[in-house]
Amino acid sequence: MALRLVSHPVLCNYYLTYRCNAACSFCDIWEKPSPYVTLEEVERNLHALRALGVEVIDFTGGEPLLHRQLPEFLHLAKSLGFITTVTTNTLLYPKQAERLAGRVDMLHFSLDYPDAERHNASRGVRCYDHLLRSLDIARELGERPDILYTVTNDNVVEIGDVIAQLTGPRGLQLLLNPLFAYGDVGGSLDPAHFPALRRWAREPNVYLNSAFLDLREAGGNHTAQPVCAAASTTIVISPENALLLPCYHLGVHAIPLSEHPAGDLAAVWRLPSTQQLIAQEGRLPQCEGCAINCYMQPSFATRVNRYFWSALPSTLKYAWSKWGFALRPGPYRMAAPTPAGRGNEALMGVEPVKSAVLSAPVS
Repeated sequence: MALRLVSHPVLCNYYLTYRCNAACSFCDIWEKPSPYVTLEEVERNLHALRALGVEVIDFTGGEPLLHRQLPEFLHLAKSLGFITTVTTNTLLYPKQAERLAGRVDMLHFSLDYPDAERHNASRGVRCYDHLLRSLDIARELGERPDILYTVTNDNVVEIGDVIAQLTGPRGLQLLLNPLFAYGDVGGSLDPAHFPALRRWAREPNVYLNSAFLDLREAGGNHTAQPVCAAASTTIVISPENALLLPCYHLGVHAIPLSEHPAGDLAAVWRLPSTQQLIAQEGRLPQCEGCAINCYMQPSFATRVNRYFWSALPSTLKYAWSKWGFALRPGPYRMAAPTPAGRGNEALMGVEPVKSAVLSAPVS
């Protein structure tokens, strides 16, 4: 059995809404009708997440910038000491950039192709020019967004152009996010492209979690000996204010949190019935062969096995490039050289490794 580094959840995927102003070809979230979360719900859940030991909040969607209170959510999360991450198609970023500045530790701009025609076609909306404008605005505000590049069989040959035209001249990180399938959505990246991806990952300011490829070469998660720790490492909250188990993509169980008899999210999480559901992670029939990046990242980070060691070099590389010796962001725009409340212990022993692992980019 692999050594477990932490026994509590480390990440929250907080879906602010499923609504989106794009229609990406490899995603179906935008097809779902959806409400918006409320400030009261977010405030209550963030306090519960802190009590559970969660360190990273990924405010996601849909398109998270569609929620007009996102800056308030981010302010609250930062005030509670969370690492924050947001991924956007950039359509609304130019209008909201000043309100978001300094509140997002890992800001990701999505890109599918290095040219307007193909990127817009992939996204189902004209957004390439917004991306370029957003990059300029972010630079003016002192922000360093990452470019999140979903690698497909069609665009893998364009990685060099993305570096030459966009990330290289701006000194930004390029995050290579291999396409994954769930249900009838997405698709599989041809393993013939894996050697090229591994070569690109050796370039400066290029991030690829090699363990993503290792897992796919091994056939993905296997229910007999599961690698996935999605439910125990990642708390997923829906726009309807429900806890989704074992993950968003399966969504087998949705536990309403509003006015739950057990109390808040932390109490619901600790219920024996909830823990029984969590124990099924990676073992359900639908889990066989799964290789969904966003859940494997925390799974690799919290169990010491071959995937942990495979993921660690790229994780340390990213954290060093983003935050230097501290290996993770400090409070508000990385003002402190060490994590808030950690003091010099962040510079000793295993703490830099743990900090870096928990600060890896969320795909």
